[in-house]
Amino acid sequence: MTPRELADQICGTLRRNGQQAYLVGGCVRDLVLGREPSDYDVSTDARPERVQELFPHSLAVGAKFGVILVVENGAEVEVATFRSDIGYSDGRHPDRVVFSDSPEEDVCRRDFTINGLLMDPATRDVLDFVNGRADLDAGIVRAIGDPRVRFAEDKLRMVRAVRFAARFGFQIEPGTLAASQGLAAQITQVSTERIREELTKLLTEGAARRGFELLDQTGLLAVVLPDVARMKGVEQPPQYHPEGDVWIHTRMMLEKLPANCSPTLAWGVLLHDVGKPPTFAPPTGPGSRIRFDGHVEVGARMAEGISRALRFSNDDINQIEALVANHLRFKDVHQMRQATLKRFVRLSRFDEHLELHRLDCLASH
Repeated sequence: MTPRELADQICGTLRRNGQQAYLVGGCVRDLVLGREPSDYDVSTDARPERVQELFPHSLAVGAKFGVILVVENGAEVEVATFRSDIGYSDGRHPDRVVFSDSPEEDVCRRDFTINGLLMDPATRDVLDFVNGRADLDAGIVRAIGDPRVRFAEDKLRMVRAVRFAARFGFQIEPGTLAASQGLAAQITQVSTERIREELTKLLTEGAARRGFELLDQTGLLAVVLPDVARMKGVEQPPQYHPEGDVWIHTRMMLEKLPANCSPTLAWGVLLHDVGKPPTFAPPTGPGSRIRFDGHVEVGARMAEGISRALRFSNDDINQIEALVANHLRFKDVHQMRQATLKRFVRLSRFDEHLELHRLDCLASH
């Protein structure tokens, strides 16, 4: 059974038992855009205990927030009761929820208008209480209601606004952008793991360059990855890097990352020159050039520290550090002894080292 078949089945069962039931959120957005959703969510006026009664194979993953996970034949769908959220003391979860019979009331607590659409699974008619269809048509990411309130409820929504805008090639609505710029410093209230997951999605959904440019524009980049933000304006020797400074070079590499690429490759690309800003040395006289002596070794240590701070697994930390540490070795291949070359090509996940080198060349001359 596919998630879509299960979602339709859940809605049918709920409706036959006198309940309201709609597809909701990202799956409706994707269906309207003509994309195949990766997962499906259902919204209903049925209370959590009623959902569990109707679907014995379900898990109370967030019952106090009205969320039940229905599992059938290898497929799973989240079913959430219509609700209003009251207070967000921890900046992520509501202090309490009030269940509702109104789909409109439920939609108004959600993050962005493009994610606030409901769909009747029987007729495929779309219910739109927040002008989400208009924003989809115009290519705009806009917070529902007051963006400052939406972001105060969950600071990670600021990064999610960037990710949706990058993924779909949309613009962030000016008021939503301004709210993010004003609250960017508060992103540190979000757990490291959640930030890491959003940034990894930003890097691997096929629009990494646009995503990191927006991350910079919102002010979030300097807070979540200050060592990457420091790449801006760090000039490079034009004979090796005619494209421009370290930030331009890195963005050119990010632009070439395909959707669904390896997360460690993506982070290796982002951090491969992170050691250049602290090792920058200007020309000292005629015939000399900008130098970054030791930037590989410094960068490898920094990459290890950044990935450890973001709480990657030990395997991923080692791979990201190795990608940074080895990214200049390809230029020495012709001078390597055979035994050294064999050790080099036997590095774990060597295909990622090769791909990072390829992108590095394509983004210079």
